[in-house]
Amino acid sequence: MKTWKLVSGILSIVLFAMVSFQSCAAGVSNTLQDNGEVSGSAGLIVAIMLLVGGIVSIATKNGSKGGNIALIVLFGIGALCGFTLAGSYTDLNIWAAWCLVCAILAIVSLVKKPKNNK
Repeated sequence: MKTWKLVSGILSIVLFAMVSFQSCAAGVSNTLQDNGEVSGSAGLIVAIMLLVGGIVSIATKNGSKGGNIALIVLFGIGALCGFTLAGSYTDLNIWAAWCLVCAILAIVSLVKKPKNNK
C-alpha cells in the first residue's frame, strides 16, 4: 500500500490542476448560460479535495491509522460532491470516481493488518 499511496498522491496532485481549470471553465459556462447549476463550484471542491488528499497520501505513505481516516474523509467528500453536483459538467463524474477509488483503497489500507517480519 506504500507504493499505491505515493502514486495516488502524485496523480491526485497532478489531477488537481486539470480539474481546477475545467471547473473554472464550467463555472463560467454555468454563469453565462444562467442555468442555476453549481457544477463549477462543485468541481473546485473536488479539486481542493484532490490536492489535500494527495498531500496527505504522500505524507502518510508509511501507513498510519489517522492518515488513512483522513484520506477516507477527504476523498469521500470529493466523491460525494462530484457525483451529486456534476450537472452538465460530466467530466466531474470521472474525477469523483477517482476520489471514490482512492477512498476505497484507504479503507482497504486501514483494515489490512500489517505483516509481522519476525
